[in-house]
Amino acid sequence: MIAESDDFIVVDKPAHLVVHPSTPNQPPTLLDGLQDLLVYELANGGQLSIITRLDRETSGLVLVAKHREAAREFGLAMSRGEFEKAYIAICWGWPEEDDFLIDAPLRRRGEFTPSPVWVRQGVHPEGKACQTEVSVRKRFQRNDTRFSLLECRPRTGRMHQIRAHLHHAGLPILGDKIYGPDEACYLEFIETGWSPSLADQLLLDRQALHAAKLGWRDLRWESPLPPLLRRFATHPEDERNPS
Repeated sequence: MIAESDDFIVVDKPAHLVVHPSTPNQPPTLLDGLQDLLVYELANGGQLSIITRLDRETSGLVLVAKHREAAREFGLAMSRGEFEKAYIAICWGWPEEDDFLIDAPLRRRGEFTPSPVWVRQGVHPEGKACQTEVSVRKRFQRNDTRFSLLECRPRTGRMHQIRAHLHHAGLPILGDKIYGPDEACYLEFIETGWSPSLADQLLLDRQALHAAKLGWRDLRWESPLPPLLRRFATHPEDERNPS
């Protein structure tokens, strides 16, 4: 747990944990755990609402309202763009610039081109407006392969926004089964689970995306980069200022 008040709780979600139940008989979710933790509040009229959702393989900060009034206030604030968010991503490649803006509308890819992955988003002129600010924190190499540690600040909140935008920019997130080297990785994972062939292609069994900062009004919360991602980004071949 990162922070708690009468109105909300902020938790640090690990990768591979689903935030909200979506199918019957699935493994325990973050919401299941919070319902056990906050049983007193729920018994006294509370109602939990996930405000900032994360994909299963994304780690980091999740804000949860404890009652309907707080959920309504947070929801309105979210729709007005009042929340400040920053994510850390490890990506393939080196950007040409240290700071840049990805301004590219997103739409479900299957609506304009054949796609075997129903949830995948793609850049399309008829999509919803979408902007992500990106800053390079570090450039490094492993076995002569270039990687970047990026801070991403979404101005909008579209589905898979950072993942789809970085893929569009030629900087796919390490370990991403949908927006990584080949979307077939996702289909293979669904069929077989994690395998040596996927490890060879993706390097990590999770997408290297972490919700590191969250702010609203005078409230600020931070979560450090998980050990797995921190270790990957601090390899002996690091080059902070490559020529």
